[in-house]
Amino acid sequence: MLSLVIVVLATVAAGFIVWANDRHHAAYGIAVPAGVAVAVGMLSWIVCLQIGLGYRQGLTWIPWVLPIVLGSAASVAAALFLGRARAKHDIQALTAALKL
Repeated sequence: MLSLVIVVLATVAAGFIVWANDRHHAAYGIAVPAGVAVAVGMLSWIVCLQIGLGYRQGLTWIPWVLPIVLGSAASVAAALFLGRARAKHDIQALTAALKL
């Protein structure tokens, strides 16, 4: 259970770091990348334990490292997608409002 707590804390931190470094972070909330990172990290931790990768000699690092890496990657992907899509949508809405 301790490994899940560490995964959650590390992925939340990674999500906040991703949000802070995204130049379009004003287009979406601060909790979006952190939430995506935690959700993916927790699900991958559960999957790792269910398929037997945890608590076996030589494989004990996988449920610790893999969920953090996957959660961080999902956070980056969500920030890139949402940042660009929301910024584009906001510019289009502002342009349409200014044309009236």
